[in-house]
Amino acid sequence: MRREDDGQHGLFASAFHAADAPLAARMRPRTFDEFFGQKHLVGPGSAFRKLVEADRLGSVILWGPPGVGKTTLAEIVAAVTSACFDRVSAVSAGVADLRKIVESARQRRSMGHRTILFIDEIHRFNKAQQDAILPVVEDGTVRLIGATTENPSFEVNSALLSRSRVYVLNALTDEDITNVVTRAVSDSERGFGNKNIRFDDDAKKTLVNFANGDARSSLNMLELCVAVAEAQHEEPSEELLIDMNTVTSAVQRRAVLYDKNGEMHYDLISALHKSVRGSDVDASLYWLARMIDGGEDPLYLARRIVRMATEDVGLADPQALILTMAAQQAVHFIGLPEGSLALAQAVAYLAAAPKSNAVYTAWGAAQSDVENTRNDAVPIHLRNAPTGLMKELGYGKGYKYAHDYEGGFVEQQNFPDALVGRTYYHPTDRGFELRMRERMQKRDQGPPKTE
Repeated sequence: MRREDDGQHGLFASAFHAADAPLAARMRPRTFDEFFGQKHLVGPGSAFRKLVEADRLGSVILWGPPGVGKTTLAEIVAAVTSACFDRVSAVSAGVADLRKIVESARQRRSMGHRTILFIDEIHRFNKAQQDAILPVVEDGTVRLIGATTENPSFEVNSALLSRSRVYVLNALTDEDITNVVTRAVSDSERGFGNKNIRFDDDAKKTLVNFANGDARSSLNMLELCVAVAEAQHEEPSEELLIDMNTVTSAVQRRAVLYDKNGEMHYDLISALHKSVRGSDVDASLYWLARMIDGGEDPLYLARRIVRMATEDVGLADPQALILTMAAQQAVHFIGLPEGSLALAQAVAYLAAAPKSNAVYTAWGAAQSDVENTRNDAVPIHLRNAPTGLMKELGYGKGYKYAHDYEGGFVEQQNFPDALVGRTYYHPTDRGFELRMRERMQKRDQGPPKTE
């Protein structure tokens, strides 16, 4: 016995999807053997499948990108274990909805029936909503299957997470998507097997590429292509040709897997930053293009690129900060798409530039001393003396004006007594920092001695 949440708890779902349902719904796998991809979970002999078939699977969190089978897998688990299936979306469901489900689950349990509570996009539940689930998961009233596209370590309460097993679902391979599309074209019961379709190989490869590892997107695109092909033929019996022109005109572009507020946002900016740090110009440009294509805020990218200039290039190339600030101004001034080229120029420059984190490290060390040592008074010879009283107290007395000395160098104490001898900045031998190091070495040697 399985139940779908359609806003009216207690209504039972049909065992099959209506003929006028979307293709993606009709083609949803009904068994493990119909499932494409995720062999580590659904393949014969896999631990997950064995636990399900033995009806010993506890509460789980299914984590993976869109369109990889999280909802389908939950439905198959319910079917294999003959459990009642309550599905809610965390986008629209509230605590009151959960209470109704829990009450129904308790009644079923008293009659010997178990309930699977499937929560789609569980990461969208707030703490109070997640806390409301915890007691009924603990006492076995419901078996929880949560689905999320976000890292559950950050988005699911630790108490709930500790009582669930996390399973990771991966983006489908092109081979998996090809199999999904091929089955939909040939399936006479649920797909397009009753239509006279000829699918060009190149067109199919393009559609698969556009799907980006998302089975649902691939089926939605296929359904649109078939509709376009049918519109071009007057007789239903005519062969429906799906060629490259059909796919490109119907689909326009690939499905974009990007969420500016989700984990992929952080993964991609990390990849961009680390590619720049690793001096890989091409990879840096690729990750930048991915983020811009996904709709990332260009000023966010500009801010992060400025950070790369100061953190990873530093004084090895002082022009890096100037150029990245110019890129920020260009993006702010002209926007996208024209401003993307300024960001690309800045990223390419940073990736190719000599690298140094010496200032970054030095700044951290200086901040640590400020935080962890006494904030002693400024040495009296370094203090300004704008008034007569301050002069009488010795403010500025003994200060050596550097410009009065040969080379502009002078030896005097600039640290508080407790920090004399501290060294924070250690310039590298890369780029402009080599000159910085030579200047500092010359300063440490002191002024030339006269005979």
